[in-house]
Amino acid sequence: MDTFPDLGALPDPELKDLISQLTEEEQEVSYQRRILHGKIDILRAELVNRLRKKHEDGESSISGADVQQLTDILSGKAIPEDDTAG
Repeated sequence: MDTFPDLGALPDPELKDLISQLTEEEQEVSYQRRILHGKIDILRAELVNRLRKKHEDGESSISGADVQQLTDILSGKAIPEDDTAG
C-alpha cells in the first residue's frame, strides 16, 4: 500500500475518490477471503470423507502423510488428484 496522503490537504473530490477506491479494494479483498474460506471448507470436507473411508476399512484414521498432504494442498504446493479421471 502506498503511503497514506495528507488528508487535511486533500480537496473534497479527491477525498471522496480515495474513499471510493479503498472501498472497492476492501470489497475485492473480502471476496477473495470468502473464496479462500470456501476452498478450505471443501478441502476439509474431502479430508473428513477420506478419514471416514479409512476408518470404515479398518485403517488408521489419520497419518502424518495425511496432514502433510493437506498442508501441501492448502499452501498450493500440491494439486489434489482428480478422482473422476479413472
